[in-house]
Amino acid sequence: MTKLLFTVLAFYLMSLQHLQAQSGTENDVQQVKQVLSTYKAAVEALDASNTLPLFAPDAKVFESGGVEGTYANYLDHHLAPELKAFKSFDYSDYKVDVQVDGSYAFATETYVYTIVLAKNGSTIKKKGVATSTLKKIDGKWQIVSSHSSSRNSK
Repeated sequence: MTKLLFTVLAFYLMSLQHLQAQSGTENDVQQVKQVLSTYKAAVEALDASNTLPLFAPDAKVFESGGVEGTYANYLDHHLAPELKAFKSFDYSDYKVDVQVDGSYAFATETYVYTIVLAKNGSTIKKKGVATSTLKKIDGKWQIVSSHSSSRNSK
């Protein structure tokens, strides 16, 4: 009887641990999605000035075959000037998949983006994909690596 009670108790404790781990993982998945959503919203608002906290200080950015350096460098020398040249930037057909493994998360985003240029109103429409690695640093998810690429949309 004692052995049966011990087995039942051990099973119960393992099940409880498993449920707590799943709950923590689901919470982490939602937090990672929120980081990505906040970044996406900033790009659509054409104002990425408040996005630095979404990225670790030494985060690396890779875009369409280029090494952009740290996110701060990418923001100052690429993204911010580019956003100033746009009248609008809209994402559609957006999908995101997030896998959490301990203090790291791996995300894949797929989307179509449409840009309208401010200078002449011409439209650019592309199909894109981005992969990001995030790390939980001091209890907060931050992007440590981001790679995006695109091709003409059909």
